[in-house]
Amino acid sequence: MSVGRLRYDWQTAEIRAIYNMPLLELIYQAASVHRQFHNPKQIQVCKLISIKTGGCPEDCGYCAQSSRYQTEVKAQALLDKQTVVEIAQNAKEKGVSRVCMGAAWREVRDSSQFDRVLEMVKDVTDMGLEVCCTLGMLTAEQAKRLEDAGLYAYNHNLDTSSDYYSTIITTRTYGDRLNTIENVRQTNVTVCSGGILGLGESVDDRVSMLQTLASLNPHPESVPINILSQVEGTPLENQPDVPIWDVVRMIATARIVMPTSDVRLSAGRARLSQVEQALCFMAGANSIFSSDDKKMLTVTTPCPDYDADQEMLNLLGLEMRPPAQRPNLVGVSNS
Repeated sequence: MSVGRLRYDWQTAEIRAIYNMPLLELIYQAASVHRQFHNPKQIQVCKLISIKTGGCPEDCGYCAQSSRYQTEVKAQALLDKQTVVEIAQNAKEKGVSRVCMGAAWREVRDSSQFDRVLEMVKDVTDMGLEVCCTLGMLTAEQAKRLEDAGLYAYNHNLDTSSDYYSTIITTRTYGDRLNTIENVRQTNVTVCSGGILGLGESVDDRVSMLQTLASLNPHPESVPINILSQVEGTPLENQPDVPIWDVVRMIATARIVMPTSDVRLSAGRARLSQVEQALCFMAGANSIFSSDDKKMLTVTTPCPDYDADQEMLNLLGLEMRPPAQRPNLVGVSNS
């Protein structure tokens, strides 16, 4: 098994063997790979803004924003550009270097709303921040318009394995997700794609998802590892919590098989202690989402705030990573 080398031919059995290593050996191997490709002193702090909340027609079993479920999230119209710019400016002042804008859409439509999103992307990019969008399915032409507006990254998660996917979502296929990623790859916009732990998936499903991501050439520049936030009113509201050891194993395995990618400790981080988060950083996570309002996207996903995260980073002797110096250049690690 070769560790510490950029590969696109990982086999499922190889990745399973990595995931099942003795835990401390796995962390050591992942930490060693991390130091080959990244500055271990730096953590990128990101801010996620829900620019259009709720009312989504899809049936993702985990999602508070689906119109099919009765949750505490209420549908809201697309935010105005000035509000988004003010949130981004506040985030930048707190050390955030990447702002992600999420809209609860199944797919992007060529409309005045998309035009408004393009204006948001341009204005926030002009502030010197990396801008990521997650807007649902996307055509190649729409990806090109986002690139022209200055978009740095596009997020489109696989969520889980191809085999388990239809258990969680029936309103689009796994192929639809991969197709959107391929459309983004026709531009210089970088790809952000990962998954969610705690959906009821098996270890084999986790390994399979990582194998799919690690087979993409180039690898996604960004791989978010999310922990399910159980939302009352959704089909997955009674799922058990994910053990921290599973989170660490997933982060470490992702780090080893996709060594140049940023591995983002994303949703669900609020439930982890500082010690548990430090283990995740040791295992190769080098990005977090922070907030001004203690929520990551909606009220159903708690998130530590800027001050708490600054205190933690200070305690661990870590620093906030600045924005990439060469935006929209695919395949360049920000190490």
